[in-house]
Amino acid sequence: MSTLPAWPYPRWIAHRGAGKLAPENTLAAFRLGARHGYRMFECDAKLSADGVVFLMHDALLDRTTSGSGTGGELPWSQLSQLDAGSWHSREYAGEPLPTLANLARWCLASGHLMDIEIKPTPGTERRTGEVVAREAAALWAGTPVPPFLTSFQPESLKAALEVAPQLPRGLLLDKLREGWLQEAQALQCAAVVCHYSLWDADAVAQVHGAGMRALSYTVNDESVAQWLWQLDTDGIVTDRVDLFPPD
Repeated sequence: MSTLPAWPYPRWIAHRGAGKLAPENTLAAFRLGARHGYRMFECDAKLSADGVVFLMHDALLDRTTSGSGTGGELPWSQLSQLDAGSWHSREYAGEPLPTLANLARWCLASGHLMDIEIKPTPGTERRTGEVVAREAAALWAGTPVPPFLTSFQPESLKAALEVAPQLPRGLLLDKLREGWLQEAQALQCAAVVCHYSLWDADAVAQVHGAGMRALSYTVNDESVAQWLWQLDTDGIVTDRVDLFPPD
C-alpha cells in the first residue's frame, strides 16, 4: 500500500462559514462556525470589476445581497456597500460582503484554516484563478498551513498552479467525467473533491493510489457521513456545524 503525502487539514470543513445558520460567505458565518468548534472553513472567491477578490457564491447578486445583476461587473466600491445579511434573517441585517483579505486577517489572527473555492464569473476563469491564487499566496505567506484552493473550473486551477504552485489544489467534480483522475493529476492536485454520491470503494482507491486525498461535499446527513468514513475518505464539507462535532 502506498503512503499518502501528509495532509495538514482537519476532517470536517464548514461550508461557506456556518452552512445555513448564518448568511453564507460573511464574517458572521465564519465566526459562528468557529463558535461551534470548526477549525477549517470553505468559501467562494470571485473578482470585482476592478480586480478585488471578494466572497460570494452566485454570479448574480440577487439571492444573497441587496444588489442585483452580476457581481463581477461592479467595482468593489459599489459591492462593499451592499447588505449581504438581511436575506438570511433580521439578526444579520447590514452584514457586508467580505474581501479575501478581510477573511485572511481573521483566519491568521484566530488560527483557522481555509478551503478557498475559486468561483469565477463566467468568462473570467483564468484571470480569477491567477488573482485568487496570487493573493492567497501573499496573504498566507510564511504560515505553517497554507490555504487549500479548489475549483470546478480546470482553467482556474491551471492558472493557480502556474502562479502559486506551492498552494495545494483540489479538483471539484459533480460527476466522474471521462478522464477525471488524469485531469486531477495533470493539475498536480492534492485532492479530488466530489459530490458525496460519486464515491465508492473503487473511486477512493484510485484517488489514493494516485497519491491524492478524497473529499466530499456537501454532507448534512449522519448516515452519509458514516458511510464516507467507512469508505476511508479524507474530509467532509458540511452545512451542519450544529450536528457534526468537528475533529
